[in-house]
Amino acid sequence: MSTSKMAERYDCSECKESLYGQKYILKEESHYCIKCYETLFSHNCEVCQLLIGCTSKDLSYKDRHWHSECFLCNKCSRSLVDRPFATKDDMLLCIECYSNEYSAKCNACLKTIMPGTKKMEHKGNSWHENCLTCNRCQQPIGTRSFVQKDANNYCLPCYEKQFAQQCIHCKMPITTGGVNYRDQPWHKECFVCIGCKEQLTGQRFTSRDDFTYCLNCFCNLFAKKCASCTTPISLGGSKYISFEQRQWHNDCFNCKRCCVSLVGRGFLTSKDDILCPDCGNF
Repeated sequence: MSTSKMAERYDCSECKESLYGQKYILKEESHYCIKCYETLFSHNCEVCQLLIGCTSKDLSYKDRHWHSECFLCNKCSRSLVDRPFATKDDMLLCIECYSNEYSAKCNACLKTIMPGTKKMEHKGNSWHENCLTCNRCQQPIGTRSFVQKDANNYCLPCYEKQFAQQCIHCKMPITTGGVNYRDQPWHKECFVCIGCKEQLTGQRFTSRDDFTYCLNCFCNLFAKKCASCTTPISLGGSKYISFEQRQWHNDCFNCKRCCVSLVGRGFLTSKDDILCPDCGNF
């Protein structure tokens, strides 16, 4: 866009009035008188609603326009011309006002965390980078992992030295999770069946001679064996028949000859066999 005075014959592209001897504006190879140009292309100011004329500076942001003298912070009325600014709910704010109103406050020093500065966040709390420090060694935590305890932050080495229990098996600190068995702490991955090494967390288990076993391993190693099928008689309330140092699953306590169930019935023995009275007297 340019503004100049006509020295030769030209007419306004809009109203067709002669521009001879008058100021005009050239836009995309078309000539406009000042009045037509302002009507067609100038914008109204967001603040005062007046037209931003050709002789005024038009400041624009996201399809909104202001006179330079109207381009002010909505809170402190400081001019925002050639200054960084922010917006909130269509309001223009200088960085200082925006920070005081809307920026996060540091959980340690309680000062505003200014836009553009590095902010550390954890569980809804915010810190300046240099304010997030270990409560024990006072060193900045930065991007390292840390543990919160009693509203204080600890880097992992300091937390382990000061608070963490040691696993009874591997003697290493327990920093997360863990299992307590007989008032002794274990890592979940250390609390395993002595037989198959499967983790016991979340499943039924038993112990013998201070060793822990899953039920399958314990049954295979120590449970009574059925005299008929020779498989273990499982723990946990399984019904079985016991007679003269021998045991049977209920389903296995049958007559050796006719296979009738002898549970709750009289029976006879013939060497290692059990027989119903009918087969025993035959």
